[in-house]
Amino acid sequence: MPIEVVIAISLFILGFLYASVGHGGASGYIAVFSLSGIAAVVYKPLVLLLNIIVSAVAFLQFKKAGYLKWKLILPFLITSVPFAYFGAKFPLKGEVYNVLLGLALLFPIARLLKFSPTEQGARKEISLIAGLFTGAILGFAAGLLNIGGGIFLSPVLILMGWANAKESAAASAFFIFCNSIAGLLSVKAQSFFTADYSYVWFFAAVSGGFIGAYLGSNLYKNKTIRYVLASVMSVACVKLLFF
Repeated sequence: MPIEVVIAISLFILGFLYASVGHGGASGYIAVFSLSGIAAVVYKPLVLLLNIIVSAVAFLQFKKAGYLKWKLILPFLITSVPFAYFGAKFPLKGEVYNVLLGLALLFPIARLLKFSPTEQGARKEISLIAGLFTGAILGFAAGLLNIGGGIFLSPVLILMGWANAKESAAASAFFIFCNSIAGLLSVKAQSFFTADYSYVWFFAAVSGGFIGAYLGSNLYKNKTIRYVLASVMSVACVKLLFF
């Protein structure tokens, strides 16, 4: 099977999985393109565009299903967007990039897998200072690593007791959407579709995102969302650290 077709199938699956938990999928897309030998200059603009569109689809689906809490997401956005803009000014490259992103995923993966699926607990209010501080850190990391940052925000919201899985998915989707736009505005303008198969890859990822966002917002249970999130992050982590 041609490598271009394998990439398209992989992007469809990743778009499906990431959107089902309110993510854009940047870390997964980057891993697939890197493993396939596609040059960064070809895939990075496309990854940002996919991240924006897939996260927007996920956001709209989770919002329509009633899981968006503006009070939950606004404190993070106030600082994350400008910090994502500045973080994108200092992108990491090569092995350093892969290792740092892979290592950063280990903590939320371990915590999410240990988290009891029956444990809900009372919701905790987010203090403005905590939201602003967390948003600044996650936003800068998002810009630095060329991702939306939702893969970090989701476990933080769940593990701190600030949101359940579906509320965190809705918040993370909008968080990713805003930060990805900020990151895109920060870098030099480039063509999104530079390879022959770019349009096919784009359609594959977005199609998967539409289906995943619908299922994640309407059919999946909170427990399922949490485990899918941990699984998706684990795959991305292994690819970044060992391939």
